[in-house]
Amino acid sequence: MVDPGTLTRLSLFAGLAAPQLEAVASALDEASFPRGARVIREGFEGEAFYVITAGEAAVQIEGQERARLQPGDFFGEVSILTGGATAADVVAETEELRCVVLPGAELVPLLLAHPELAVQMLRTSARRLRNANLWSS
Repeated sequence: MVDPGTLTRLSLFAGLAAPQLEAVASALDEASFPRGARVIREGFEGEAFYVITAGEAAVQIEGQERARLQPGDFFGEVSILTGGATAADVVAETEELRCVVLPGAELVPLLLAHPELAVQMLRTSARRLRNANLWSS
C-alpha cells in the first residue's frame, strides 16, 4: 500500500476525495529503478501501470528518445488497455526513478470503480495526442 499523501502530489489523482485516495492507495505498490533500468521494454506485453513520484524517465522508440517523463506522468496504460505490445522503452534517467505501480489486470477495475480517475487519465492522454501532432497530415 502507498501512503495516500503521496498521491495528493500527483495531478492524476487530484480529483479524488480522501476516501477514494485511500482506496486507490491500497491497490498500489511502490517501486524504484536505478539509472539505465528499462522499466518497460518495447514490443513486450505490458504488465503494469506506473505513475512517477520522483526522478525522470525517457521514452525511447528504437533507441531514440521521443519524450521525457517527470513526477506525475504515467505510462504503461496503452498496452494494458489495448491488449497489444508496448510501443516504446521507458528507461530510468535519474539516479533513482520512483513510481507507484498497479498490476495491469487491476487497471480497468480501478478505473471503473473511480470514474474521476478514468476521466483525468483520458484528459492527459488527449493532451498527449494533441501535443504529438498526430492529427497533422
